[in-house]
Amino acid sequence: MFSYRMPSHEAEHVKAFQLSDVQDIRPAVSIIVPTLNEAENIDRILGDIVDSVREHFNFEIIVTDGGSTDGTCERVTLWTRRHPVRLVRNAGTGGLAEDVFSAAAKARFPILVVLDADGSHPASSIPDLVRPLSSGRFDMAVGSRYVEGGRTVGWPLHRRLLSRLGGAFASPFTDVNDPLSGFFAVKRDRLLAAGSHAEGFKIGLEAIFAGGDALTVTEVPISFTDRVKGKSKIGARQFAAYLGQLVRFSRGTAASDTFHRFAVVGFAGFVLDFAIVSMMRILGADITVAHMSGFCFAALFNYLAHAEWSFKDRAGNSTRFARFLLLSVLALAMRGGFIATASDLGLPFLWVLMLGIAGGGIVSYVGNEFYVFRSDTFLPSTTRWKLAAVAVAVYVVMIRLVYQGSIDLIPQEAYYWNYAQHPAWGYLDHPPMVAWLIWLGTSIFGNSEFGVRAGATLCWLLTAFFLFRLTDNLFGRTSAFLALLLVSILPFFFAIGTIMTPDAPLTAAWAGALYFLERALIGRRRRAWLGVGICIGLGMLSKYTIALLGPATIVFLIIHPQSRHWFLSKWPYLCAAIAVALFSPVILWNATHDWASFQFQGSRRWLADIRFSTHTLAMFVTALLGPIGLGLAGITMARLPRLADHLAMRGPATFILVFTLVPLSVFLGFSLLHGVKLNWTGPLWLALLPAMAKIVADAVKQGRRARLVAALKIGTAASILCFALFLHYLALGLPFTGYSGTLRGLPVAWEEFSTGAEQIKAKVAAETGYSPLLVGMDAYNIASQLGFYGQGRTALDDITSQNLFGQNGLMFANWHAGKASAGRVVILYGLKENSVSGDGLAKWFDTIGPVERRAVQKNGSVAGTFFYRVGYGFRQPT
Repeated sequence: MFSYRMPSHEAEHVKAFQLSDVQDIRPAVSIIVPTLNEAENIDRILGDIVDSVREHFNFEIIVTDGGSTDGTCERVTLWTRRHPVRLVRNAGTGGLAEDVFSAAAKARFPILVVLDADGSHPASSIPDLVRPLSSGRFDMAVGSRYVEGGRTVGWPLHRRLLSRLGGAFASPFTDVNDPLSGFFAVKRDRLLAAGSHAEGFKIGLEAIFAGGDALTVTEVPISFTDRVKGKSKIGARQFAAYLGQLVRFSRGTAASDTFHRFAVVGFAGFVLDFAIVSMMRILGADITVAHMSGFCFAALFNYLAHAEWSFKDRAGNSTRFARFLLLSVLALAMRGGFIATASDLGLPFLWVLMLGIAGGGIVSYVGNEFYVFRSDTFLPSTTRWKLAAVAVAVYVVMIRLVYQGSIDLIPQEAYYWNYAQHPAWGYLDHPPMVAWLIWLGTSIFGNSEFGVRAGATLCWLLTAFFLFRLTDNLFGRTSAFLALLLVSILPFFFAIGTIMTPDAPLTAAWAGALYFLERALIGRRRRAWLGVGICIGLGMLSKYTIALLGPATIVFLIIHPQSRHWFLSKWPYLCAAIAVALFSPVILWNATHDWASFQFQGSRRWLADIRFSTHTLAMFVTALLGPIGLGLAGITMARLPRLADHLAMRGPATFILVFTLVPLSVFLGFSLLHGVKLNWTGPLWLALLPAMAKIVADAVKQGRRARLVAALKIGTAASILCFALFLHYLALGLPFTGYSGTLRGLPVAWEEFSTGAEQIKAKVAAETGYSPLLVGMDAYNIASQLGFYGQGRTALDDITSQNLFGQNGLMFANWHAGKASAGRVVILYGLKENSVSGDGLAKWFDTIGPVERRAVQKNGSVAGTFFYRVGYGFRQPT
């Protein structure tokens, strides 16, 4: 064994130490320093290492060089004569991975430390990294910039963001906060276990992945300083290698040469697909039947070709064809979204079809490679679930994006679009946030369905981000990914990311408030109260129900002893002040409008007729959560009290119970005496989702509750299938399936309805010589859609609601106020015949015509009907 001869005073110190404590054995450590043209830095880093470790360890330093030409090796050679330093020369063709593993194979000691030669990793932290391994408690210790006490010195914001983004890409494979750190200590056998497949430059990540769930890892805070001399080796090539490394991890195998074979099969399938669709279009089939027929034939051809050629090296199993069918439906739905969007943009048929095939082809390739024909090479169960969560979330976001511009607005969305045409600090029935988001979206993307809904996508992404962070803080990374899965597949959360209503920004603000509340109450971060105040203030600008987090916070402070000190702190009160300040425009608007919104949302609801609706509330909760969500919620609520018995989990369990049950109890109490609405309880389930995710994560990790895990698999597949097919149905329809026959049920054919209404308007104008006033005979649905889809987006110059006849028209009464209506020709539109046939309408006109009926068609089938009637000479009844 190589021995390092210490100076006499150091030897005396060691001898005295050994005599005083014969049980203490100095750890033996091999320190690996990979180099490539580091002549300017190598002397300093070697000196720092020697100074940092010689009093702590028996050590050797292995400088493994990848082909330096600047004199690095010559400088290292000088160190080998005076210190326990060895030089290992490599050809430089295998990259950093080969350099490190060649050194590890030659290392003499069981503990390895790897650090860069550029001085960015503090050698003084080596003892801190080695200590957890020498104690036997851990297999690996990572020098982390992103744990408490860690920091990065001198990096600009864009480098910090890129580093965080790179770490996020690796998060499905490890719970380590800084997986891209090149500074780590690891047991030699653990690192060598990853050597056969290692590529790229993130060697620590290779060891973490190879170790799987059995590897015990801890993180040690370090202060990372950027290099002072020399040139960084990180560039596009290294980034591409890193992405390739992650793809290899995802595949669970060392390499894959399937893409070119997949491309050949895919091109043949494209030709077959295109020929069948073109032939059916020539024969008169509509686009939906044609594209689905072409897809089915091409998909069957592709499956057989992939099984026999593209992926022939991967053994089949009994579930392969079932997975293929699931993937096919998902690819078909994605393809339909591209076709619908391209058709709405007015592109030629060839481009429409090519975009559709390309969109479905992306889903098909990824699904076949990683799901249908996946390798049997082992992946830890937690990793498989985390990758599945990412795949589901990405698919759900993409399927919404491709359909959001081709599905008609629901009446509420059109109503809130009219909000945006009348900017104000408040409105009768809601605060202004939804109008601001629609204004922003339509300013960027135009007055289109996509522009209206762009804010919903943004809000869902914020909701998912805050929920992920909240769950990670409470229960760890695996639970966080499973929470991401749940927020992707539960009906309420899918809906708020698809359509633009006040629930979308409310849910995002609610998720943000919960995240910052956890940081303040459990994490004990004082400044987190500022985030709570901002989120609640923004939530109050969205919908008033977020105020329920206030009493929930007070309840938590009372029942959680460790948090009661906040009552005597300024931070919660500063939080409340921020929330009130952000909400103050709405308060001022109400003060100048007879407190209209507060009365509408408050006293009007509480003073309504007494009606027991608790059973209705239960049905609404079932609809919002779906079968899987409802089942998991029940299991979780039953297990949380037991979880609270564990000291470490007492705070998180109490947090979840309080912030779920306090808001729920308000709605439950209200339902005993009053009616409730479908969407009211939606956001409060955010507090329960982390615990629901933990229940599943524990089952996955421990290999228990097989029925629960199987049910979640089936429920996830069923949910995304239903969502995808439903969106396809709304945009393009489904073969041999008509629509409901009423415009009141679905966001279908409202544009066609408005086109028909405009045709009637043009006919009446031509007959009378006057531009008629269009009146929707309900509170806001018809008038809102006429406003959005009307020619030229009239912003209600010639449109109003039943408020014209003294009935409830919500904000239309304000928007139409002051506009002259006397003597005008009025066209009344209704979705029910009795809404325009009442005898009482005749007194408002000099004369009134008969009720007429008109059908509305979409994709060749009747989607609904509406009724209209023309009144001449509008007047106030006497």
